[in-house]
Amino acid sequence: MRELQLSARRVSDDSAPYVIAEIGVNHEGSLELAMRLIELAKAGGADAAKFQTYKAETLASRDSPAYWDLTKEPTTSQFRLFQKYDSFGPEEYRALATRCGELSIDFVSTPFDSAAVELLDALVPFFKIASADLTNTPLLRQVAACGKPVVLSTGASTMAEVREAVRTLRGGGCSELSLLHCVLNYPTADENANLGMIGVLREEYPEFVIGYSDHTVPDAEMTALTAAYLLGARVIEKHFTHDKSLPGNDHYHAMDVDDLRRFIGNVGRLKTLIGGSSVKAPLETEEISRLNARRSIVLDADVPAGAELTEAMLTYKRPGTGVSPVYWDEIIGRKAARRLERDHVLQWDDLTPVE
Repeated sequence: MRELQLSARRVSDDSAPYVIAEIGVNHEGSLELAMRLIELAKAGGADAAKFQTYKAETLASRDSPAYWDLTKEPTTSQFRLFQKYDSFGPEEYRALATRCGELSIDFVSTPFDSAAVELLDALVPFFKIASADLTNTPLLRQVAACGKPVVLSTGASTMAEVREAVRTLRGGGCSELSLLHCVLNYPTADENANLGMIGVLREEYPEFVIGYSDHTVPDAEMTALTAAYLLGARVIEKHFTHDKSLPGNDHYHAMDVDDLRRFIGNVGRLKTLIGGSSVKAPLETEEISRLNARRSIVLDADVPAGAELTEAMLTYKRPGTGVSPVYWDEIIGRKAARRLERDHVLQWDDLTPVE
């Protein structure tokens, strides 16, 4: 069975998903708002509140172009956008981790450089690596050497690149790993979500818990996340905000606390609907249906005592309290032990013993 230990949760194919509310930098540099977002993530039912730990200077060159929807986030330079939200330092991240501990929600933050890995190692129960760093061999090696579980997004990658990242992490000391299907479009159009890739990753890596990091615009039914769960995703990550109407950054494709609650509710109902039985057998509640809705062999004519039953004398009707039609061929040619009237539900003792 696929299993993965993420903090106190043992995640498997049989479990509810481990849900990561990706706050990222939607706090926009406000520690007070970051604390509020943690509280909302907890209220919505998330397992983890996740942030991003970076400095623009170590993340992007000054002329790095945008790769997001400029009608939603008009900043054309990665460096300038990241610089807007990189004000948090070690003190703020430690404070966020403390608040998560107080609320019993896991604190997680994605590291984007060596200093971030060193800082976060003492604060996080596992490391989350962004899709863009799947080919960042030195960062992967440093994270793997920490010996903690790793959740790795696979957006914009080939399977060959995924395999190489897995080899690097395993070779560097990572023994527990989860791969998340992801599409690196902000936002991701429904026709590009490619949720079928969850199954491809599950087939390629039958030993790993597979998940999904979502960038689609959420609908009222939380269809993308719910479908991902049904397809086998057991680590679910989605950007999280207090106000989806805010302009720019990651607000426009994020979920809010109400979306999160709906998704958690969907999963709860689906687990109930799916059930836990691995054996095909009637339920106790179906016994009355087996008895009354199934068919019995019924006389379609008056039959004298001693007469040999022919197919023309028989039909099949409800209820199933008599001889089942599964024995149709065995009944043909048997003799009536007594006179039987038309519409009589045939019983075994209506027949003479077989000589």
